[in-house]
Amino acid sequence: MRRRSTALAVLLLCAALPPLSGCSSGAAGTAVGSAPPGTPAVSGTSDASGKPGASAAPAKGSARVTATVADGIETPWGLAPLPGGGLLVSSRDSYRVYRVDPGSRRKTVVGTVPGVVSNAAQGGEAGLLGLALSPAFRSDRLLYAYYSSATDNRIARMTYDPTRPAGSQLGPPQVILAGIPRGVHHDGGRIAFGPDGMLYAGTGDAGRPASAQDKSSLGGKILRMTPTGAPAPGNPFGATVVYSYGHRNVQGLAWDPQGRLWASEFGDKQADELNLILPGRNYGWPATQGRTDHPGYTSPVAQWGTEEDSPSGIAYAEGSIWMAALKGERLWRIPLDGTRVAAAPQAFLTGTYGRLRSVLADPDGTLLLTTSNTDGRAHPRPGDDRILRLTVH
Repeated sequence: MRRRSTALAVLLLCAALPPLSGCSSGAAGTAVGSAPPGTPAVSGTSDASGKPGASAAPAKGSARVTATVADGIETPWGLAPLPGGGLLVSSRDSYRVYRVDPGSRRKTVVGTVPGVVSNAAQGGEAGLLGLALSPAFRSDRLLYAYYSSATDNRIARMTYDPTRPAGSQLGPPQVILAGIPRGVHHDGGRIAFGPDGMLYAGTGDAGRPASAQDKSSLGGKILRMTPTGAPAPGNPFGATVVYSYGHRNVQGLAWDPQGRLWASEFGDKQADELNLILPGRNYGWPATQGRTDHPGYTSPVAQWGTEEDSPSGIAYAEGSIWMAALKGERLWRIPLDGTRVAAAPQAFLTGTYGRLRSVLADPDGTLLLTTSNTDGRAHPRPGDDRILRLTVH
């Protein structure tokens, strides 16, 4: 759980991202809270290697809800689009995986993941969290899930066989990585396969901030592993799955067309973050949050006051990162110019659907967005929770 403050309600942007350090201490050295509202500092067009970035996204865009894909799902968390249409959805607190059929609101329980332990009664964040399909799903039929057990957070894989009866279409889970710290809060949970075929996972510090700086701990990290859970070749710290560290609670992962990894992160009472993730970098928690000039820490590309964000899932579409906000109850569009923010982010759907949890770029070019109003943090609305489809530009 974050300690909230209304003192910082202004968006700040990091204007530069030099290699192997935080932002430079020159013209872009704006401290947290020092910029007037609506005046982000933005400059530059190079990527992390210093080469020219892709063309900048337009300063202004649009987002429009076109359909309700499904409703009446208790606390949806992970989304995994199926080849040929359809969608698998995890329910954090019921431990069920649903299939939503394309073109209808019909949802079917494909199975319940055993061994999951939620703490929703405590207002907690543990349970059945992220989902991802194997890159070879058409042949191996493997579904990956990040979930909380009674003692830790784990990643497991299981077969999905839609020819079996509803409710029994999942095979027994095979745990490929255990020992991720579990807490009432800060359990991370987002998983995704990258363009390199490796599995990435965002974890939280589980309420133990020092673990984020301890490279022997899996807490407060972004992890990179093979599909069997082994440390991926080329990882920055040798025979470990740790890819980056110094994170408080990573909630979203997405890649842009150049293969760059972006992540959203819960701050504490000062700043929530959008980070460009590079191997081996230290993102500063608990020593820093938000903008820093410390040479050993990497600053975020963009940051927000905690009252207007609480970032969750992210997706890349139409030249921008799209970020779902929980407490902020809005969808952010962050236009990019290479590795920098091209213009002030825009907020859409503010307060319209309540808390927003996951956002996914569907193969058809639209976005899928979930609400999170049945998780005990907000008052459910008729039909909650739901999955929405959006067209964006």
